[in-house]
Amino acid sequence: MAAVELEWIPETLYNTAISAVVDNYIRSRRDIRSLPENIQFDVYYKLYQQGRLCQLGSEFCELEVFAKVLRALDKRHLLHHCFQALMDHGVKVASVLAYSFSRRCSYIAESDAAVKEKAIQVGFVLGGFLSDAGWYSDAEKVFLSCLQLCTLHDEMLHWFRAVECCVRLLHVRNGNCKYHLGEETFKLAQTYMDKLSKHGQQANRAALYGELCALLFAKSHYDEAYKWCVEAMKEITAGLPVKVVVDVLRQASKACVVKREFKKAEQLIKHAVYLARDHFGSKHPKYSDTLLDYGFYLLNVDNICQSVAIYQAALDIRQSVFGGKNIHVATAHEDLAYSSYVHQYSSGKFDNALFHAERAIGIITHILPEDHLLLASSKRVKALILEEIAIDCHNKETEQRLLQEAHDLHLSSLQLAKKAFGEFNVQTAKHYGNLGRLYQSMRKFKEAEEMHIKAIQIKEQLLGQEDYEVALSVGHLASLYNYDMNQYENAEKLYLRSIAIGKKLFGEGYSGLEYDYRGLIKLYNSIGNYEKVFEYHNVLSNWNRLRDRQYSVTDALEDVNSSPQSTEEVVQSFLMSQNVEGPSC
Repeated sequence: MAAVELEWIPETLYNTAISAVVDNYIRSRRDIRSLPENIQFDVYYKLYQQGRLCQLGSEFCELEVFAKVLRALDKRHLLHHCFQALMDHGVKVASVLAYSFSRRCSYIAESDAAVKEKAIQVGFVLGGFLSDAGWYSDAEKVFLSCLQLCTLHDEMLHWFRAVECCVRLLHVRNGNCKYHLGEETFKLAQTYMDKLSKHGQQANRAALYGELCALLFAKSHYDEAYKWCVEAMKEITAGLPVKVVVDVLRQASKACVVKREFKKAEQLIKHAVYLARDHFGSKHPKYSDTLLDYGFYLLNVDNICQSVAIYQAALDIRQSVFGGKNIHVATAHEDLAYSSYVHQYSSGKFDNALFHAERAIGIITHILPEDHLLLASSKRVKALILEEIAIDCHNKETEQRLLQEAHDLHLSSLQLAKKAFGEFNVQTAKHYGNLGRLYQSMRKFKEAEEMHIKAIQIKEQLLGQEDYEVALSVGHLASLYNYDMNQYENAEKLYLRSIAIGKKLFGEGYSGLEYDYRGLIKLYNSIGNYEKVFEYHNVLSNWNRLRDRQYSVTDALEDVNSSPQSTEEVVQSFLMSQNVEGPSC
């Protein structure tokens, strides 16, 4: 069903009637609950519009009332508005509903299977709403209660329900960075799948494998993530819900990006964007999900300007749907902050990037514990921005203050990453590399060298010798040797290696080449090799001409207005490419 507009447009007479009911809310409260769900919701929405949040909260905190309101599917976006306003107001409606549902499940443990089945269905809808709204801990509690009900009957229907429950549970645990519990959830789902198989029944595995792919991607286990995205793609069939298809395409695209399979990634994410907008509408949260992943693809193929525009579009949708202090809004702010930082790196204008980074941190710290893993990446982005602002600052005292703040943020991010992933992980390596750059700015050159070498060693072992992440760290170490440690021979080798990887992955017009070319010009000037200076000045001029031509016209959103292939064709094209290439991991 297409998303409804986020505005109030009832007929005048109808609106007058709703207003009259709301004006007499205290006397009419019981009667309101007997109205059809659409009309009942409109009364509650009027309460929200009038700022009567305490009264609205008392209604929504009752499980029976909220479960009925959830049935008004075409009002879902407006419901997100009301719900977020209550949460921002301090009404813990998500926790209250999750607790109420959990208690109800404990009460009906001895009831017959039909009663439990009805409760499970209510739980799926309630947990799904809480998950969509970003309240993952409360959604997790709801799905755990559903799962407990499923285990009380050892029969086929409840095995199917248990699989569905595990998929939902895995999704919210991924969203809340509970990866160890997520792995246990996947294993439990497989147990129920095996039970069904032994009785000649099959549950579609696309959603489950897609969520496993998301988990492995988050842990930077890229080979495994890619392997499971292929398995998820094999499970896409004609009867699957569009939401599942879109999510599998999104996850598969991201897995292809980090494996540097850019053509595959492009086909998958563009079709996901088209499908989401066509089915859900351009104001739906699912469409914003696809835009964030489209922005990720564009950023990684060096189309930075367009990635900023796409991230902004995704943020606009999420703010219009959720608003307030919501985790989905925070993640969109963070993505936009980083892409803006990369986009403005050469100009030094970081105000917009800093604003979005601080908004992300502010929202996350308001709604999650201070040691939550989601803070690691937001703090990292802010630290990167502060470092660049400090470098351009002409006041020594301000420079030192900004660098120290960046240092504290990087250390906090590193500790969060090590706690979640351990030492031997790409995310941990990124934080070491970030610290290396910062120590260089703080003129702590030995510490900087140590951090860069550590980052390179971890990335090489995990990603191989010629990965983009390796090239970044190699280039940063080259810069340290060139500008601050006078190790010109080592610097030259590292620059040339970084350039070779960048050109191989992204072509002659890759944006990151500029810094390596400028570094080599400075290096050859320092050692008096003016022939090489002249050569790389020419190389840099040619690079500038390539950049001027690259991405000058393409509008990334216009590019996904239609899809030249059907979903079946996209899936078959992807799977056939796997057969041609053979296994990649």
